Amino acid sequence: MQITEKITDTTIEVTSKASGTITDSLGGFFNSIQEGVGQYGLKIVGGVVALIIGLWIIKLVMRAIKKTFDKSKVDHTLKPFLVTLVNFLLKVLLFISIAGIVGIPTATFAALLAAVGLAIGGAFNGSLGHMAAGVMLLVFRPFKVGDLIETGGKLGFVKEISVFVTVLETFQNKTEIIPNGTITAGTITNLTTIGNLRVDMPFGIQYGADIENAKQIVMEVMISDKNVLQKPAPRVAVNNLGANGIELLALPYSTCDDYWNVYWDTRQKIVEALGQANYDAPLPQRIVTMKNS
Repeated sequence: MQITEKITDTTIEVTSKASGTITDSLGGFFNSIQEGVGQYGLKIVGGVVALIIGLWIIKLVMRAIKKTFDKSKVDHTLKPFLVTLVNFLLKVLLFISIAGIVGIPTATFAALLAAVGLAIGGAFNGSLGHMAAGVMLLVFRPFKVGDLIETGGKLGFVKEISVFVTVLETFQNKTEIIPNGTITAGTITNLTTIGNLRVDMPFGIQYGADIENAKQIVMEVMISDKNVLQKPAPRVAVNNLGANGIELLALPYSTCDDYWNVYWDTRQKIVEALGQANYDAPLPQRIVTMKNS
């Protein structure tokens, strides 16, 4: 009986010690959680508040920068690129500052950013190539916003040069969005650099017709046309002696905006003026000779 009581007391004592140990462990665990929440909770809340305020301040700063650029004489070509670059740098500085508030070492955060940058760079290799091409376009400036260019088979006015793409507006009111890498990899024809364009217009008259009179008629059309520039002066020249007639070439100059007006309207005026002067278009001719038998 005494032995049974001793075993029972021992069992109760061991159970009590085990319960005490578990209770102490759970208490320590919950105390650690409370200390962690108390230690980092305020930092996390502070980081979130700093992020919201920082983004709001960046938004105000970017508005001020855009207004400053609009009032200044900064090239329209550089404005979108500079705005994007400043916005990106401000946000990077904000995230680094928030990392310091939360308690992440800046060196560790910088290493993390570098690793993320390398991963993104590998995933978007082609996009980075377009960005590098965009930087080259902004540095070497083969064209600027407002120029009329031809590249990759597309002809239009440059509306925007961003980091990755260039936006053209064609004469058909189409918006062409061309990756910068495609532009730098091909040929760029800038039609605005000199400030005027020559519109070559070939037309023909029959052999035996008065060449000088035909040239005079065409010159009068170009001189009286308001869309044709007089400096450089237009001219008319014999371009080719064809199988069926003489090919003349009208050479008027126009501004980039009036190019198609000259190309179509002035050409029509020349055809009508020659028709009124009884100049017939060259027709296929064939000489047949008969031999006496």
